[in-house]
Amino acid sequence: MLARIIALVLKELASLWADKKTRYVLIIPPLIQVVLFANAATYDVMHVPLSVWNEDAGAQSLDFIRGFTYSPAFSAAPSVYSPGQARHVLESKQAAAVLHIPQNFSADILARRTAHVQLLIDARRSNTALIVSAYASQITSAYAAKAAGAGQGPVAIALTYLLNPALASRWFILPALVVILSMIMTTMVSALSLARERELGTFEQMLVTPLRPLEIMLGKAVPSLIVGLLEANIVLLAALFLFGVPFKGDLPLFEATLTVFSLAGVAVGLAISAFTHTQQQAILGVFIYAAPAIVISGYASPIENMPLILQWVSKFDPITYMLVISRGMFLTNLPPSVIWAQSWPMALIAIVLLGLATQAVRRSVA
Repeated sequence: MLARIIALVLKELASLWADKKTRYVLIIPPLIQVVLFANAATYDVMHVPLSVWNEDAGAQSLDFIRGFTYSPAFSAAPSVYSPGQARHVLESKQAAAVLHIPQNFSADILARRTAHVQLLIDARRSNTALIVSAYASQITSAYAAKAAGAGQGPVAIALTYLLNPALASRWFILPALVVILSMIMTTMVSALSLARERELGTFEQMLVTPLRPLEIMLGKAVPSLIVGLLEANIVLLAALFLFGVPFKGDLPLFEATLTVFSLAGVAVGLAISAFTHTQQQAILGVFIYAAPAIVISGYASPIENMPLILQWVSKFDPITYMLVISRGMFLTNLPPSVIWAQSWPMALIAIVLLGLATQAVRRSVA
């Protein structure tokens, strides 16, 4: 019996290796994913976009700011000049923190009084907010020690967490799960659609009907779109009523952007399905796509911490854009300009991929 089992195992391994496509699936995707995960899935916090709101014209304030701008932990973001501008750059993710220096900073330092500064932090990503706080405290302590050595006054920094003042991790995770689970469901359902037809032998029968390729694609897309929206709204309702995550955006506008995003997910799935012949291949295709797409989207690690090439690749990932919208509309009322800036790339991705999948079906007809 053992010999027969061993012979069967060897036969299955030989069959797997004999298929050229299977060899690629076994070797190439794992190598690509190792590279992506090693570079993208990092919890290091570097190059945090920092805006400066400096109301003091003294040399001491400029010296204090240099401690932040010369630190590898921070990178320059647009300067702000009012509380409204400070909140806008944080809500729109142009900056992750705003350093506010009041008018009397230099005067207090020179008079040996305690000089007060404030750091406003986008706390939607609670782990990053805590690390940014630690960086700011270290820089402030270093400046205070230097000022004390020069016979000047101390510095105290006040840390203010905005958009998620309780630093609740659920407020960060659940808005993202609305996006991730919706993408997985829409991609999986749509990817299995054409592959199932091919595997059952009904694809050729469908091609001889009066249905045109575009009509076939739309007929396959709509059910997947409905499933994705249903999945997203189930998670949305759970986040709101079971876990108490606030939703401050416009709900109809959020549903509209979610529809565009789901269309992009459907387009990805149909593109995978158009180039596979079995459901097993389609499932593998979804896995090969989904894992890297989630990692480089900023779901767990800030995109600005990734290598430049991965930051560029993330621009072709619809999850990247919907995460900004979802987290923003849950915890703030995002301006329409920001929502539009994140929505049109998703629509473009959907159009391009649906076009590629439709062309693949047309070639099958020919």
